[in-house]
Amino acid sequence: MTDQPIVTQLPLWAFPLGTPQIPAKPTDLHTLWQFPEHLPTCVTTSPTIMRCFELLSPLEWGHFPERNLQRNWGQVSIPYTALAAAELIRLNEGHPSMGHLWRCLFEHPGFIWLLGFPMQLAPETELGFDALGSLPTQRHLTQMLRRMPNPAVQFLLADSVRLILAELAALHAPAVDCVSLDTKHILAWVKENNPKAYVQDRYNKNKPPVSDPDCRLGCKRRHNRATVPATPTHNPVSASTLKVGEFYWGYGSGVVVAKVPGWGEFVIAELTQPFDHGDVTYFFPLMRQTEERLGYRPRYATFDAAFDAWYVYAHFYCENDPTFGFAAVPFSEKGNYKVHQRQFAPNGAPLCTAGLAMLLKFTYTDRTTCILEHERGKYVCPLKFPTPTRQTCPVRHANWKHNGCTAMMPTSIGARLRYTLDRDSELYKQVYRQRTAVERINSQAVALGIERPHFRNGAAIANQNTLIYLLINLRFVHRLRRHQRDAD
Repeated sequence: MTDQPIVTQLPLWAFPLGTPQIPAKPTDLHTLWQFPEHLPTCVTTSPTIMRCFELLSPLEWGHFPERNLQRNWGQVSIPYTALAAAELIRLNEGHPSMGHLWRCLFEHPGFIWLLGFPMQLAPETELGFDALGSLPTQRHLTQMLRRMPNPAVQFLLADSVRLILAELAALHAPAVDCVSLDTKHILAWVKENNPKAYVQDRYNKNKPPVSDPDCRLGCKRRHNRATVPATPTHNPVSASTLKVGEFYWGYGSGVVVAKVPGWGEFVIAELTQPFDHGDVTYFFPLMRQTEERLGYRPRYATFDAAFDAWYVYAHFYCENDPTFGFAAVPFSEKGNYKVHQRQFAPNGAPLCTAGLAMLLKFTYTDRTTCILEHERGKYVCPLKFPTPTRQTCPVRHANWKHNGCTAMMPTSIGARLRYTLDRDSELYKQVYRQRTAVERINSQAVALGIERPHFRNGAAIANQNTLIYLLINLRFVHRLRRHQRDAD
């Protein structure tokens, strides 16, 4: 960029008579959408610009948490709103890199005025401003994407949810009652993920790639059930050659999705973390975002077997209304327990093999076996505790001579719901079928390039992921409003 004077607005009196006139630009895209007469000719004559403008304008850009544009950054202060809108245009138009985005903005200079980039005044030109001098470099755009705080982009995603809920209410669609959560792997743009490249200590988690130090080593695919092959008696194979999963350096993106029958699905919440974070670590942050944006807690939710944890079931349990809802999660048989192996008495105590209600001997706080600090209890044989009786075990269990059967489990209601949930009921199957919604959202995200980003920074990848899901929501809003216009 040159040292020519730069203005963010071009009032009519700024141009001499006989030169092209650019009207003063309102504050944001949403205001322009409400007052389309303020659009200059360089915007209205371009079908590409008007199509993107119609897609982005419903958001409340005027309330975007912008950075301080009055501070002297050593160069022209470019608003984060301009970058966020430009990145949405890049994703929507299918441009693979910032270089392609820069060329698109230069070839369609109306975008420079529309998105709010600081413009260099050039009254002698047909546009009234210098397009080349007004655009930041490709490198500057990439640096801004790294530095932009993710909560600012999350504001736009939350606003898209607000728009969708308002449109659905106008169409008298049912309220969101079921959500689904899943994670998506993201491969880092590093040579360690290239099987044809020689890398020493490729899978050493203590040596992150130099080109992307924010990414972490994680497992992409591994079955939740334990499948240990039998030990061969002939021609033994080294354990180091066994394939137990697919490991990559990268990130993970967790997303909460809701399906609207007859209309499709949209994204409610999203979170990006390094790849070494387990699936269950996404649960509480995403559920908190979901309740904030919906204004209530959904009655039902569906997950895959990786979320088979007691606190997931407890989260959707209401003590005042036991029929409130549940979490539809497949049983993962962790700890070698089968789904029907544990039975419970009406008071919630586990039953031993003989069908006797076991007694709680003591409780303690568990801070190691779970991501959530919780109370755990030891249940023992009622014939041995609190005082031994003369009765013997009705089934003569092998543990009888070792003070009887014992059970160590959380005292939360979620531990019991994990075993007692009727996974054969029609309601459970109906709820679990909603999980296909998150698979369709992930397919759209893959088509937009979420799986293999061309960035080498965790903050830039997190911002791009949020903008990808935001674009999916904006397309959903566009379909709803187009249907409303066609109906009118």
